[in-house]
Amino acid sequence: MSIAAKINALIALLAVLAGLSLTLFVGQRDYSYQRDALILSVSSLVGSQPHLQLTAYYREPADVQRTLDEFLNLSLAVKRTVLYDGQGEVIGEQSLPWASGSTLPRFIDLRKDLSPMARGKVTLAGGPVPADLELLSKLTLGEKTTSLTLPIISVVDPTKKNLGREDFAAALAYPELVSSVYVIGYIGVEVSNTVLWSLTLPTVALSAGIGLAVLFVFWLLTRIITRRITAPLGMLARVADDIAAGKQSEPLSIRGSGEIRDISEVLNGIITGLHTYTRQMDADRKMLSMKVDERTEQLSRRKEELDSAEQKVTETRSKLRHAAYFDNLTSLPNRKLFTEQLTLLLRLAQRGSQNVGLLHVNIDNFKRINDSLGSAAGDQLLREVSERLAAGVRDSDVLHRRSDDDHSVMDLSRLGGDEFTVVLNHIESIDMAKRVAGRLASAIAEPFVIDRQEIIVTSSIGIAIAPDHASDVETLLRAADTAMVNAKKRGRSRVVVYDDSMESANRERLQLENDLRRAVELDQLLLHYQPQVNARSGEVSGAESLVRWNHPDQGLIPPFKWIPIAEELGLIEDVGEWVLRRACADLVELRASGHSIPKVSVNVSALQFHDEFVDTVRSALADSGLPPDSLEIELTEGIMVSNQESVVSMVQSLKNLGIRLSIDDFGTGYSSLSYLTRFPLDELKIDRSFVLGLAKGKQNAELVRAIIAMAKSLGLEIVVEGVERMEELEFFLAQDVEVIQGFLFSQPVTVTQLRGLLSPHHFRRQLERLNGSASKDDDGIQLEEA
Repeated sequence: MSIAAKINALIALLAVLAGLSLTLFVGQRDYSYQRDALILSVSSLVGSQPHLQLTAYYREPADVQRTLDEFLNLSLAVKRTVLYDGQGEVIGEQSLPWASGSTLPRFIDLRKDLSPMARGKVTLAGGPVPADLELLSKLTLGEKTTSLTLPIISVVDPTKKNLGREDFAAALAYPELVSSVYVIGYIGVEVSNTVLWSLTLPTVALSAGIGLAVLFVFWLLTRIITRRITAPLGMLARVADDIAAGKQSEPLSIRGSGEIRDISEVLNGIITGLHTYTRQMDADRKMLSMKVDERTEQLSRRKEELDSAEQKVTETRSKLRHAAYFDNLTSLPNRKLFTEQLTLLLRLAQRGSQNVGLLHVNIDNFKRINDSLGSAAGDQLLREVSERLAAGVRDSDVLHRRSDDDHSVMDLSRLGGDEFTVVLNHIESIDMAKRVAGRLASAIAEPFVIDRQEIIVTSSIGIAIAPDHASDVETLLRAADTAMVNAKKRGRSRVVVYDDSMESANRERLQLENDLRRAVELDQLLLHYQPQVNARSGEVSGAESLVRWNHPDQGLIPPFKWIPIAEELGLIEDVGEWVLRRACADLVELRASGHSIPKVSVNVSALQFHDEFVDTVRSALADSGLPPDSLEIELTEGIMVSNQESVVSMVQSLKNLGIRLSIDDFGTGYSSLSYLTRFPLDELKIDRSFVLGLAKGKQNAELVRAIIAMAKSLGLEIVVEGVERMEELEFFLAQDVEVIQGFLFSQPVTVTQLRGLLSPHHFRRQLERLNGSASKDDDGIQLEEA
């Protein structure tokens, strides 16, 4: 190896070592800076968040989660945050996905030999790292985790009982009154050293790049300089070789001035190279300055973006708070805010020995409005109801409160659905609460105009007084709700004051609900059938299936007592499907045993009538083997009047199966000729209420005749239910209505008893007896003939 090569290699080696040392130094310094900055950020965040003492004291999951997320988001290197109480027990923990599942160090190991107020810092070996940083972890001699534990200082003694938020607020508002501080908990932050090293890589890469550039320039200059320095020596070597080889024929004179000139030329070459290097460094410095300016501008724009994002977060937080405490539809306080306000109000009233009244307001038959007019109209009605209630309880929108003539403060809230609450403070007697309830009920009873249609609704209001009826929020609200339910039971549109006797009725209903949930499973339901008889021929044209509940302790419970409960509990679908399948199976068994009956009728609740009902009917027919034309579905007017496309489609689907369709209890609800012409009905049933009205005057008889004439004009078969007297039978026979259902022929019977009624000539002989007794009886009520 030549001298020039050795010099080049030595200088290159020294430059490489210097560059590596510089790179390692810069990387280690940047790593230490980021670690110290993160520790300082954690300490600053703990010191600047006085609400941490509330989070550690109350331990509300939402506050704990938000606090842990705030510390977890300080840096990408934070892989887990933990909230401890003052004794080191874990309150809450949050970690990044790649760090989840790792074992949490013992608190005693983290705080060993430290005072309660001291900041803990422990470095532990091991732990998970992100998948993309495993190689870096090996290069840095394995993962190490720096665990920080910082005390949360409280200005209120946490060992005192019954501390409220106002105690902490008072201590923070008047720090001069605070004589001691307490450690109420600790914030634990685990920092991944591997991730910290990954954050220094950009800086290390930049340092290494600059070092490589400098190394290349030095190498190039060194190569040029060494060639200049070693050129005279090479020349002398060549002359010596020539002389040794005998090639030099003429003496070679080497003058000193020539050597000085060569040295000067070499020095000048070196100086020229240095000047070139200096100019290159200046150019690099200017380029670096331009990049720094560009980076500063980018950081400035980034800061503006962060400020804008912070403003949006603040606005979003405000919206979230409004959504958490206020109802979206009516903008009234919701259940959460209502509960907090009422809790505070009850405490204040208890200290001052004052009465607090609670009114539970519920809109009567609101579901019917939703079903008939749609949910949009229902929402509009709720908004207008809230406005009327607000106008009746306050003069301004401030805190939804006002002072009325009785010097009482009232709060209005919406609990959900069609339920509202009004809180009356400083009331002197129950009569004052009744007067307010009456005023609100009158305001609601005024007609509403929804979608250019006038609607009149009423309200049921329950009243409970604290401390007479309850001393806490839940009990007081339950008492007011119980009173409201009793108001509905007494006929709606009433104001009822809570009474202790109502609880026993509620317990009985609760027991009935619990028993009803098990009735289907325990096979306590059974079907009765009431024959539909042709009053001229005595033939059975069909039978209506009527479900009964055979309670093990109470015996047969009438349907009107438990069917509404089944609808409220969502059990009516199971009960309805059981009735449908049982009725189909019973009719198949009756026919198999030789009894002739054309069809069986099954009542359908409006809650059953949804998209899956058609499949349920199809399945029941297929499982039982009953022909579709032997099944008749009785639909209520509540289903038909909705006139929605989905209902029309379902009715048509049932008709396409070959099933008979009957409109049940016609004329008792939303009677409308439009659905009679739109739906493919086969039969119309005249309700028992019209039969009872025949004896009350000519107008009732004319109404029944009009219904019969209308049904015949539409080609509908007619069945009259509830016929109990011979005079009623004679009236309908005179109108050429022959199919009768009622106690005059038979009460609802079991399927076993029905077999005896289906024997040939059974009802024909009964008709002969009835006609014979009618001819002898001249004292019956005479009904006007057509």
